[in-house]
Amino acid sequence: MRMWMMATGICLIAMVTNAQAQTTPQATQEIRGLLDFVEHSECQFVRNGEAFPGPEARAHLEKKLDYLEDKNKVNSAEDFIDLAATKSSMSGRDYEVRCPGGVQPAGAWLKRELQKQRQLH
Repeated sequence: MRMWMMATGICLIAMVTNAQAQTTPQATQEIRGLLDFVEHSECQFVRNGEAFPGPEARAHLEKKLDYLEDKNKVNSAEDFIDLAATKSSMSGRDYEVRCPGGVQPAGAWLKRELQKQRQLH
């Protein structure tokens, strides 16, 4: 009986952990919307002092997203922004975007866009 209870408890913990680690369909849709926004923006995405156009920025962020999803670290669009799109995981330097209106932190830029997308849906 004791072994069965332990095994059942371990299975329940594994089920809860797996359920929490999966990105919801809404979060997946929001992240794709943010990646589309980055790709088609007229802003340059600045990583470690070097500016990249939208399509290259998207490709880089998708690589980071794939890595984080493999580690079950992305549960929301906010996780994506905070863990993949705010700073370099190599140097620790913040990402920026250079837009016609000026330079701003990439994380804040993407969080504003996420709020706009949520208001539309």
